[in-house]
Amino acid sequence: MPLTVLGSSSAPARPGPRDAPAPGPHAPAPAPSTAAATTSRATLLLNATYEPLCVVPSRRAIVLVLAAKAELVDVADAFVHAERVAVSVPVVVRLTRYVRVPHPATVPLSRRAVFTRDGGTCVYCGAVATSIDHVVPRSRGGGNSWDNVVAACRRCNHVKADRSLAELGWSLPQPPRAPSGADWRLLGHRTVDPRWRGWLGMPEAASA
Repeated sequence: MPLTVLGSSSAPARPGPRDAPAPGPHAPAPAPSTAAATTSRATLLLNATYEPLCVVPSRRAIVLVLAAKAELVDVADAFVHAERVAVSVPVVVRLTRYVRVPHPATVPLSRRAVFTRDGGTCVYCGAVATSIDHVVPRSRGGGNSWDNVVAACRRCNHVKADRSLAELGWSLPQPPRAPSGADWRLLGHRTVDPRWRGWLGMPEAASA
C-alpha cells in the first residue's frame, strides 16, 4: 500500500552542486526524504481495554487503522496519503478488538529502565540523572538488583562513592523496587516517547 507524506508547506528549493545536471522535463521527482522517516516512527499500540500492548512501526499502525482494526488515539502533526485516504501519523492507536497476549513475569534490569522508573531524576537531590547508583555499594555486598539500583546525578554519585546512606545522613524518598505492569514491557524496545507516558502511568521526565 503506497504511502505518501503530506505537509502544510514545502521547503524552499536548494541549488545542487555546480556539476549536477538539471533534471529533464519528464524526469520523475525524487521521493520526499521525510516519507521514510515519518512512516518509520514508532507508535504505541493499546489493547481494546486501553492496556499498552507493544510498540509498532507507524506504517504498521496506519495499516491497522485503514483496515479498521485500530483507531487513532493520539497523532503527530504530519500525515500520510494512502490511495484516497489521508491519515495522520499515529502516536498512539487502540485496537478495536481485544487480544490476549502472554506477558513475561519480570522486567529486565537496565539503565534505561531505571531512569524511566525514577523519572529521569536523581533520587538523592532531584537533579537530572546521568548515571545509576547502588544504594548498598557493591564493594559492601550490594547486589545489582531492582531494589538496590537507583538513578543518580554525577555529583551525588561521586559524593556517595562506596559509602552507605547512613554514613552520609541521606535518605530515599521511597524504597526502590522492581516495576510491574504491562507498561514496562516497552522499555526493552526503544526510548519512550513523552506522549506515551500518560498511557504508561510513568512520571514525567525531568527537563535539562
